[in-house]
Amino acid sequence: MSISLRDQLLKAGLVNQKQAKQVGKEKQKQQRLVHKGQVTADDSQARLAIEAHAEKVKRDQELNRQHQEKAEAKARVAQVKQLIETSRLPKLTTEDYYNFVDDKKVKRLSVNTLMRNKLSNGSLAIVHHGGGYEVIPREAALKIQERAPERIVQMNVLTESQVPDEDDPYAAYQIPDDLMW
Repeated sequence: MSISLRDQLLKAGLVNQKQAKQVGKEKQKQQRLVHKGQVTADDSQARLAIEAHAEKVKRDQELNRQHQEKAEAKARVAQVKQLIETSRLPKLTTEDYYNFVDDKKVKRLSVNTLMRNKLSNGSLAIVHHGGGYEVIPREAALKIQERAPERIVQMNVLTESQVPDEDDPYAAYQIPDDLMW
């Protein structure tokens, strides 16, 4: 069984028997007065303990929120990485390049004619991945844009002028925009 604090202090020689008895008598006297209603109980320690507990709970909630935000950010990064790796198109080694702007610098990717057309009309997008660039389908790029928009380098959108009208008399005459100069 554990020894009371009073007995421990006596054993250590920090207080003598007389001081220990005096403290005990004071404590009993205080309890009697509180019981009779003559003196109000000293709530300051209890109030301080409650305030400290409330502050600790608040601090713990803030820490939990921060940990949860970090975990969510880590999960978003993992989702983006998985989306890119599962939907990226294979890299090509051709003499035909697609030029695009990234951070005020002109970059280029090796593409074929089909990829060039799809990049131009917005069916494909270019994203940052692993220090380089990857070409992915538009659907995957839209999912990535929800989670990490800074990873999207180029994703052309279809405008109303690119979508032909049904009653357009010149719909059969397409204007070529892929001329190589």
